[in-house]
Amino acid sequence: MSSGKTTSSRSRVVQSTNVNASKLEENLNVFKADTFDADGFVNSKCHTLNEKEIRQLCSYLLDLKKASAEEMRRSVYANYTAFIRTSKEISDLEGELSSMRNLLSTQVTLIHGLAEGVHIDSLSDDDSSISSISKDEMRETSDLEKKLREFPDLLDVLLAERRIDEALDSLDEGDRIISEAKDNSSLSSAVLLPLQSAITERRQKLANQLGEAACQPSTRGVELRAAIYALKRLGDGPRAHQLLLNAHYQRYQYNMRTLRPSSTSYGGAYTAALSQLVFSAVAQAASDSMAIFKNEKAYTSELVVWATKQTEDFALLVKRHALASSAAAGGLRAAAECVQIALGHCSLLEEKGLALCPVLLRLFRPSVEQALDANLKRIEESTAALAAADDWELTVAPSSARQSGRSIATPTGITMGSHHKLSSSAHRFNTMVQDFLEDVGPLLSMQLGGKTLDGLFQVFNEYVSLLIKALPGSMEEEENFEASGHKSVRIADSESQQMALLANASLLADELLPRASMKLTPLSQGNNKDDIRRRPSDRQNRQPELREWKRRLMSSVDRLKDSFCRQHALDLIFTEDGDSHLHAEMYLNMDGNADEIEWFPSAIFQELYAKLNRMATLAADMFVGRERFAILLFMRLTETVILWLSGDQTFWDDIEEGPRPIGSVGLQQFYLDMKFVMCFASQGRYLSRNLHRVINEIISRAMTAFSATGMDPNSVLPEDDWFTEVCIEAMERLSGKTKILNGERELNSPTASVSAQSISSVRSHGSS
Repeated sequence: MSSGKTTSSRSRVVQSTNVNASKLEENLNVFKADTFDADGFVNSKCHTLNEKEIRQLCSYLLDLKKASAEEMRRSVYANYTAFIRTSKEISDLEGELSSMRNLLSTQVTLIHGLAEGVHIDSLSDDDSSISSISKDEMRETSDLEKKLREFPDLLDVLLAERRIDEALDSLDEGDRIISEAKDNSSLSSAVLLPLQSAITERRQKLANQLGEAACQPSTRGVELRAAIYALKRLGDGPRAHQLLLNAHYQRYQYNMRTLRPSSTSYGGAYTAALSQLVFSAVAQAASDSMAIFKNEKAYTSELVVWATKQTEDFALLVKRHALASSAAAGGLRAAAECVQIALGHCSLLEEKGLALCPVLLRLFRPSVEQALDANLKRIEESTAALAAADDWELTVAPSSARQSGRSIATPTGITMGSHHKLSSSAHRFNTMVQDFLEDVGPLLSMQLGGKTLDGLFQVFNEYVSLLIKALPGSMEEEENFEASGHKSVRIADSESQQMALLANASLLADELLPRASMKLTPLSQGNNKDDIRRRPSDRQNRQPELREWKRRLMSSVDRLKDSFCRQHALDLIFTEDGDSHLHAEMYLNMDGNADEIEWFPSAIFQELYAKLNRMATLAADMFVGRERFAILLFMRLTETVILWLSGDQTFWDDIEEGPRPIGSVGLQQFYLDMKFVMCFASQGRYLSRNLHRVINEIISRAMTAFSATGMDPNSVLPEDDWFTEVCIEAMERLSGKTKILNGERELNSPTASVSAQSISSVRSHGSS
């Protein structure tokens, strides 16, 4: 059964495949017809498209054409070596076949000569046959034989006088006469064999003469092309093309003797001189090859392989005498200039059909990457040295803005303002990054933009790690820094200095570095018309990468923000001896002292409010234009404290399962503390949804613990309005403001207005 099902399923698949194949064949028949009208077919398919869609389709097809051409070019380059090797093998086989054909022809001639000699001897006895030969024919044959016997001497004269064209014509005429004589059997072997041997000998002599002339350094221009063309006419095309390429190679090698690089010479000048010599020779060789050998594939391929080899040798010389020292010393600008000079000369060969710039880019890339790494390392080390002595005081950048003397400019040419405040190490970091990006800009053609962004992120991430280390009590980072070899960093003791750390990181990551990175977009490079046409699409393609890079920078800043909030939260919660300011006893012990209670938020939450107020004052001056960052910072700090309370299992074990339950006064104080946090967070605009949710969960958990005693929490908690008024009064007192209370109600008497109808939904949720 199973085999039957399998057979039937296979038959259905085969039938389906045959149907699909037949449909495809029917669809292709329209293109095979002799009456196929391309314009009519396109109009029938595109009549529903509007102008914008047609332009998009054309753009898409052009992109496919470019991609296909590039893929074909890469495929051709990848198989050039094998193609040339095969061509040479075929050429060798053709030579061997030609030799065999000549040997066979010689043997046939000998055989015919012997046969004719025997036949003539046999006919000598018959007097009647002699009379049939006319005297005119004998006279003509005698004149031709005489001329052919003098033919070698004529060739020797032409060769001696170097009358190459006449010699070639004479050799062609001699080959024609021999061919006709063999076909008609009009000449004896005694005449043909010496003539054929003489022509072969003179042909070889001429070939050697032409080869020697092509190898002479003094043979240039028209003389060289004439010699190569004559050698090609002699039938030795592969040797002729090889001699042509070798002649151009020897010529520029001879000229290079006057170019002597020195360790103290300017690398750009050496690169320019060498580029002129090499690529001029390659361009001239390409012109000569095209003029003599046209578009014959074998010779074109050999030319490309030869030009690629010369380009590789040129790149090695530039790397040895110019790029190596610049890359090792981190001279990115010098390395970039050398590369740009070489690419500029190399790109001129594209008019000759030689796209050799990818070869240079592949060979120069390691040296340029070495210079990139050296520059990034220098930025990192210089910034670390300054961070060790930074006083973490924010100052405005000097009017010069750049220690290097170069002005900071955006891609649109507008100079960046110097009103931003940074500490000394951050100013230096920004300055070095600006210089670095100006140097690396010309190297966008090497597809180094991504590597540059990655390197800058790593350097910035290391700087953020230094800022984290500058926070007091960041002992968890100490081992990592010692292992990485970083020097010590001056500790930011005051809150102002610690806020300055955040100001450094946030301004660099959110504004300065992303603005500087726009120099890596093609829009900011050059004024070439082709570049202008490419800019919109290239810049659009770069935007997602830059957005992702900025996101990574901000994630690094989040590490500093987390360390800052964790440190300040721990300072609030714990004493220097390790005791906790936030423990269950502060609520469990309140019911025994109810008469002495003054309704006011607990000390730890008062300190949290005071700390946030101080930081808000500092942030108003440090985060001008970036108020959102300050709000998110205060939001995270508040969340850190509350989340610690929510996750402190010891605290909740004492509240829920302790030796004594939480009382009504303790519950009221706890509710007041949580309400106080919500009030000042709401007033400061950093009451996040997450913070609101966690506080509600904490209140509900405390009310549930109180309900376990058998009492209703709603019966002991006053109205929310009372808590709100107490919180407002506390915020005003803690901030130094005063408030005149009306005498109608005593705020310190929570039982004065207890109403179940005014209890919040959170309280109802907790009791349920």
